[in-house]
Amino acid sequence: MDVTTLVFFALGFLLLTGGADVLVRGSAELAEHLGISRLIVGLTIVAFGTSAPELAVNLQAAFLDKPELALGNVVGSNILNILLVLGVAAIIIPLTVHKRLIKLEIPMMIGVSFFLLFLSFDGMLTRWDGLLLSCGIVLYTIFAVKGAREEKDKDAKSDNSHLLKQIGLILVGLFLLVLGSKWLVDGAIMMAHYFGISELVIGLTIVSIGTSLPELATVIIGSLRGEKDLVIGNVVGSNLFNILLVLGFTSLISPLAVPQTAIYFDMPVMIAVAMLCLPILFSGYIIDRWEGGLFLAYYVAYTLYLFLNATQHVWLSNYTTLMIWFVIPLTILILTISIIWQKPTETK
Repeated sequence: MDVTTLVFFALGFLLLTGGADVLVRGSAELAEHLGISRLIVGLTIVAFGTSAPELAVNLQAAFLDKPELALGNVVGSNILNILLVLGVAAIIIPLTVHKRLIKLEIPMMIGVSFFLLFLSFDGMLTRWDGLLLSCGIVLYTIFAVKGAREEKDKDAKSDNSHLLKQIGLILVGLFLLVLGSKWLVDGAIMMAHYFGISELVIGLTIVSIGTSLPELATVIIGSLRGEKDLVIGNVVGSNLFNILLVLGFTSLISPLAVPQTAIYFDMPVMIAVAMLCLPILFSGYIIDRWEGGLFLAYYVAYTLYLFLNATQHVWLSNYTTLMIWFVIPLTILILTISIIWQKPTETK
């Protein structure tokens, strides 16, 4: 592996992050002028903007006939968005959750994850599957726009003097994302071949982290500024966009072969992580700092398992036994106690 590979891989990360930041900033400013609530902004425009790296990477992977990288990128990003991104945000400041998310978007996220697993059981995401997923994002967008109109602020800004600037930011962000995705995918494939690691694992870890950096940056800034609705809306909306838009559009262009390990391990982990949100959010409609720490610990544990499994390390069997018979039951016990002892509070 030469230095050029590492340089292009690093530049891909930088362009993806910078491009997403510009895209999100322009989109958010545009939404504010339309008077849309912060939650709707997070669920739609910001979620689409921060999912753009996954879309760009997946399209590039599809054209290069790398289905494992495309699938691993989405599944890994969805796992990372909840465990790492929400975990970091909750550690910075406890997150109060809007009731709409618990009633609508989070159950929708869980249902969509199950639907993806169902479509994958035949070992392929066909163009028909892609059409179904793509129709799902169209329906959700219509639903979200309708909600935005109902919540529209009558006192919204009417000054359109910065409209061209905002559109320009969006276009520049998209250009940087496309270029960054190409360099990132090329570098990831070369690294996978050099180290003998499967492209699925590379997609689940390195690429998914790279394409989730915009979400991470957004929630850190949002948490520091107290924009809690934007933070959680961004994560949940991004997970919906990743499955429905990113995988849907990718499989529409090029059918994706689904490896058995994704069907019987990675997708169930993604579903379990999504379902983990419900008991935590119902315990007072708040993600506390210790729960954010729990999310982070699980992400570290999941990533460690991927590398132990990829290298068939001698510790793999003992590590798996520890997770199944000790860590997971202990987590269920802790969450059960937290729900019993903490009464739900009213949220907006």
